[in-house]
Amino acid sequence: MKVDAKFWDGVAEKYAKSPIRDIKAYEYTLARTQSYLRETDQVLEIGCGTAATSLQLAPSVEKIVATDLSASMLEQGQLRVKKAKVANISLVQATPTTAPVGPFDVVMALNLLHLLPKTGDAISAAAERLKPGGLFITKTPCLSEGLKSLKYRMMLWALPLMQRLGKAPFVQFFTIAELEQAVINAGFEIIECGNFPVDPPSRYLVARKI
Repeated sequence: MKVDAKFWDGVAEKYAKSPIRDIKAYEYTLARTQSYLRETDQVLEIGCGTAATSLQLAPSVEKIVATDLSASMLEQGQLRVKKAKVANISLVQATPTTAPVGPFDVVMALNLLHLLPKTGDAISAAAERLKPGGLFITKTPCLSEGLKSLKYRMMLWALPLMQRLGKAPFVQFFTIAELEQAVINAGFEIIECGNFPVDPPSRYLVARKI
């Protein structure tokens, strides 16, 4: 995890300035997530990056605890929170397994699980931090699915070299079925799913803790 923190610390400032790659897919999944939130909800976001999504969702809930392993990402997030004058977001440096325990009404892990070496541990940690009946909301690129895009196939071919040079983070490869089974194994019932975007499939899941 120290190696990954170093990578994300190094790209934090550039990451904060980068535009969202697929704004249509982002806005759709943001709206779907917002539809599940209540104004009394206590929310935990693991892997919040620079807190951009937490800022979008903060008006819909009582409080968001936004966590990330990268101190530099959180510094960028704090600048955003301060600029937006949002009072109900707390930024905490933590991994999925060291995040505050809550319990929370909702735990979010957006574009995170494929970047973790132990995906199952992170999903189990989310379950442990939820109230009974609480929601786990995740969006995850499933990179073992067939890729139609030549651009993405070339990126995957170049990934091992980029990682050796410190230019890319750890990336996990799994199928949609493997991701969903990991969520079910952690004690969840999947209540909504979809691919946004379709290629490579970024699987959006909403799951209720049983």
